[in-house]
Amino acid sequence: MYEEPYRWIEAVGNRRQYLDEQFAMGAPVVALAYADGIVLLTVSRGTPKLYEIYDRIALGGMGHPADLEKLRFSLLEMAHVEGFNRSPSDVTGARLMKYGLAPAIKQAFEEIYKAPFIAKILLAELGVKPERDLFLTINYDGNFEERRGWAALGATSAVQVQMARYIDAQPGFAQASLAQAVETGLCAWAVGSLAQTSSGTSDGDSSVRDAAEKPDAEALPDKTALLAHVRQTVAEKSLECVLLERNGPGSSKYRTLRPDELGRVLPSAVRASQ
Repeated sequence: MYEEPYRWIEAVGNRRQYLDEQFAMGAPVVALAYADGIVLLTVSRGTPKLYEIYDRIALGGMGHPADLEKLRFSLLEMAHVEGFNRSPSDVTGARLMKYGLAPAIKQAFEEIYKAPFIAKILLAELGVKPERDLFLTINYDGNFEERRGWAALGATSAVQVQMARYIDAQPGFAQASLAQAVETGLCAWAVGSLAQTSSGTSDGDSSVRDAAEKPDAEALPDKTALLAHVRQTVAEKSLECVLLERNGPGSSKYRTLRPDELGRVLPSAVRASQ
């Protein structure tokens, strides 16, 4: 009887180890504020990882496609019920996270005799004014964070710290053009991707991967090497890029960049692979 709490703690620890392993080869997700709104980007193998949830809210995810779809549909239903029963202005990223995602993910994680959600999710909400933009991320155990300016998903918290260091080192990205924001986002994505694969035999420059792991801020990877890694990756996979445009027409501000639009804003070092 007295052993049960200890068995539960041990089981939770085993679940964390199992879930960390599941995310090891996943693609990071980056969301950044820029002068005209918010840009979200990632790289996928064909299954989309970026979606619209409501007029001013977008979702990015890492994890098992079936789990991401289940959580996405749950969010869609909650958002539209809230918008119908209350008003569109009552549909916020914070409400969806606190009363929708977080309880469901936390419960699934702690019920050790059931399968947890293999999912990490990022919500980006476009504010009426830039200072009202909100970014939320939630881990597979139900713990979530709110941020301003940007957010990122990576396989582990250590990977996300590396991505954060790179983004924080870029001055004034919130006032950047779309092309500048895309370049910053791609470089941050590359920092996360290289940090995740640094212990394996994946492609990319080993010196760059070593730099991505070092805690010293001076060891941040070089932009040229980061973009080279992006170019090599998107030659084999699909680059996803969506916008929440503050001055976009209509009530929905969500828009996927067309291939020709994406080609115009990609850094020249990456464009050749598209």
